[in-house]
This record gives sequence, structure tokens and C-alpha cells, in this order.
Amino acid sequence: MSTTTTVRHRSDVWFPSGSDECAAWLYVPEGASASRRVPVLVMAHGLGGVKRLRLDAFAECFRDAGYACLVFDYRHFGDSGGEPRELLDIKRQLEDWRAAVAFARGVAELDPDRVIAWGTSFAGGHVITIAAGDPRIAAAIAQCPFTDGLASGLVIDPKTSALLTVQALRDLAAKLRGREPVRVRLAAQPGQVGLMTSPDALNAFHALFEASGLTEADMPDRVPARIALHITRHVPGRRTKDVRCPILFCVCEHDTVTPARATVKHAARAPKGEIRLYDVGHFEIYLGEPFERVVGDQIAFLEAHVPVSAG
Repeated sequence: MSTTTTVRHRSDVWFPSGSDECAAWLYVPEGASASRRVPVLVMAHGLGGVKRLRLDAFAECFRDAGYACLVFDYRHFGDSGGEPRELLDIKRQLEDWRAAVAFARGVAELDPDRVIAWGTSFAGGHVITIAAGDPRIAAAIAQCPFTDGLASGLVIDPKTSALLTVQALRDLAAKLRGREPVRVRLAAQPGQVGLMTSPDALNAFHALFEASGLTEADMPDRVPARIALHITRHVPGRRTKDVRCPILFCVCEHDTVTPARATVKHAARAPKGEIRLYDVGHFEIYLGEPFERVVGDQIAFLEAHVPVSAG
């Protein structure tokens, strides 16, 4: 493990995944030690997101409540390795999740049997898959989770879907010829070509940049278009029935990216699932009063199912 302390109780760490390394922040609460191990949340962002995009705000709240946090960037994103840059690959991201969980279990101050998977948006779907496949996961939190690619695809107008498909096929052709990727925007205005084109997507994305102290130059918003061929066929919500640990679903009722109706339907099948509804849109959960409320609910869930004192 390579570390460089950057802020109080937070270190930069790296762990291997495939042939590259993932960059992460490790938050450790005061008093944690090899003889007093604490639970840890393994955390990652959604579609094209990086840890600098408000995940520190969540991690600081969890750390102050006594929980450690390992907040990582997927390969190809942020401070992690991997080429081409900004490549969205579901299989690789799930590999990164498994590598992050394995790394967390090897840190002396962290309890290997009290690992909590926390994911937001696209990563909310990943934590369902990870928790379903790893019986040692102690609990999971899926925030405004992507659970059903078909449901998400149906909220995009047909013309945009067709244009996305054309760009995705062009990108695959470029890959086969060894050329630079054909890219599309993560968020765009309605009628433009992008992976998220709801009326609130672009402005909300920029609001997250601003709240995180970032600019578009800090976080490129164009990704290889090939992911568009996979999103609609990706349905992690089918695995909720296989999640045996407690799992909290934080659902935005006015979600225009990951429709709430489909999410609630899938969440209801989790044997130990809990559902919290919020009267907000997909992007509002990261800021202001909705942020305070959802973090409070998540900490209450953690204290009920994976209390710090249990170790």
C-alpha cells in the first residue's frame, strides 16, 4: 500500500486492479487501530463520476460517525490508471469493486467482516451485484441506484437513442481499427446527443462541479460511445433477490435518469431491503437539505445493522 497524507484522517492510497492501479482516499476515524478495527464503507461514483465529485462530503460524514471509508476512482477515470481515458466498461468497474473490497479487507485498522458497499447512481447498481456475489459483505447502500437499463433507456427520446447507437457503432469500429475513441457527452441538453439528456441533467451536473470546486477541465465530460450499446441491457436490479445482507435503497421519487418505479419494484425483492423515498430529482440528493437528510438516514441504517461498537 502506498500512502500520502493529504488532509486530516484522509490518505491517498492505491491498489491493483487488472494490469493497472486504482487511486483512492482512505478515511480512518480517530481511535481506529489493529486492535480496535472499525467497519469500512467502500464507495464509488456513478456514470462517469469521480471521487472528487462530492464523495468526500459523504465520506467525511461517515468518518465523523466512526466509520472508515475507502473512496476510489475506477480505472480510466480520475487519478486511476487505464487507457483509453474515460472508458466506461461495466465488467471492468465490477472488477475494480472486487479489488477495492479485497484491499479494504487487508488494511490493519479495518474489520474485514464489516465491509459495507456504498454506491450512487450507476454504482448503486454495482453494489447490488457486489453484495449479491459476496456473502461477507456486511451491508450495502444503493443511492438513487441504476437498477434497470431498459427503464432508463425508455426515458430517452427515440431520436437521441438512435443517434447514440450510431455513435456507439462508430466507436466500436474505431476500436477495431486502433483509432481514437468516438466520444459522446455524459450530460447534454434535451435533443442533443448524450448519455443523460433529461431537462435537469446538464445544469445539475454543472452544479455538482461547482459544489465540488471543479470545472469541466478537471473532469472531462465526454466518454467513448460504446457504452451506449450495453446500458439498456444492464439490469443489476435482477440480483436484489440474491442480496442476503441488509441493503438500503435511497430512491429519488422524481428521478429522470434511474426511474423510481422500476427501482422500487426491484428493491422490494431484497430479503433484507429497506426503502427510503425522497421528494427530489436524481441530482438533488448530493446537495443541501436533501444531502443532509439522506446522509442522516444512511448513518441511522449503519448504526442499526453494522454498529461501530460491535467490533
